[in-house]
Amino acid sequence: MRRNLLPLLMFMVLLSPLAIDIYLPSMPAMALDYGVSNSEVQSTLVLFLFAMGVGQILIGPLADRFGRKPVALFGIVLYGISSLLGAYAVEFEVLQIARVFQGLAACSTSIVVFSAVRDCYDRKQSVSMYSYLNGAICVVPALAPTFGGLLALQFGWRSTFIFMALYAIFVLFLVGFRFPETRPLNTDSTGPLYRWSRYKPVIGDPHFMFYASCCMIAMASILCYVSYSPVWIIGHLGISELTFSGLFGLNAAVNIAACFAAPVLVKRIGNRPGVLLALSLMLVAAFLEAGIYLFGPQEGLAAAIAFMAPMMILCIGFAILLGPATSMALSAFGERAGTAAAMLGCIQMSGASLLTALVQLTDIPAPYAIALVMAGFSAVLLIIMAMKNLSHLHQEQLQHE
Repeated sequence: MRRNLLPLLMFMVLLSPLAIDIYLPSMPAMALDYGVSNSEVQSTLVLFLFAMGVGQILIGPLADRFGRKPVALFGIVLYGISSLLGAYAVEFEVLQIARVFQGLAACSTSIVVFSAVRDCYDRKQSVSMYSYLNGAICVVPALAPTFGGLLALQFGWRSTFIFMALYAIFVLFLVGFRFPETRPLNTDSTGPLYRWSRYKPVIGDPHFMFYASCCMIAMASILCYVSYSPVWIIGHLGISELTFSGLFGLNAAVNIAACFAAPVLVKRIGNRPGVLLALSLMLVAAFLEAGIYLFGPQEGLAAAIAFMAPMMILCIGFAILLGPATSMALSAFGERAGTAAAMLGCIQMSGASLLTALVQLTDIPAPYAIALVMAGFSAVLLIIMAMKNLSHLHQEQLQHE
């Protein structure tokens, strides 16, 4: 067990959540600076996540062919360059391109991090490593918006992208000098990099696709919440960036607590009941969000708190769902576990970004838009899980390889 590897993996895995959360308070200012709509600024989040999803399939095989360290170094360098490109982008379209490259870069480092855990640790040790890494990922949304808000107030929103570039330089030195190559010697890297025959059995499995859809809907709900909340609270309600950061950080703290409590709960009640509970919580959050907007306060801090309160329930549902839904999706795959995991990541992130982009094309107010995504799809999934004639989609499934 390589005990000194954990700090390096933590520094690398933070590149992704940092790129999502640090500039959230600046989104209304970015819209004004570029003279674009709120939905266009929100597209910078959608494009980032879409690129991360597609990158699961594109970059994963490269880590097997060329090794973990070269892919990690490539990702970190690309992350730094794309961050600088975003910081100095004069045209909004250039910023969007920078975010696509940033998403691919963050995907590269994430793949290396989780591959390195599989490479270096046994199953029992891996559970602890994943817990530490997920804990680090969960802390960033609690801290990054506040830090990003302070940076933006002092130096403007472009400083958040410069900070990401500086962080990439810091991680580059650490990885370049301290990170060892972890790819096992027996890794099969022969043949074509991309083969449809590898993915077809996974996509053709209805059980996998059902639980992959659960993960996708949960991610789409979270992405809608993250992308809509700054433009609604800061841009529409007129709340300050720091107040928004505080409210967002409070929800992130709830998410952290839920992430640590969820495995204990799911272990007690089981995977399928865990998914049922999570989808039910998301449905409740949707009705509360729509109801509070319809009958609750419409302006000021009270309206901001009313908007964010149901999102705490969403965060809890998301934390509960992700583990068991992922486990159920991958349960039938043994030797194809890596391929199935890549497909799951692609469907979860790219699918969620496409759904969010479609909603953002409408003029639906933020509370209704988030509620629509949560309630509409969660209700469909719950109805399917209640139908006995569709039990092959959602019941526990044994490995068939």
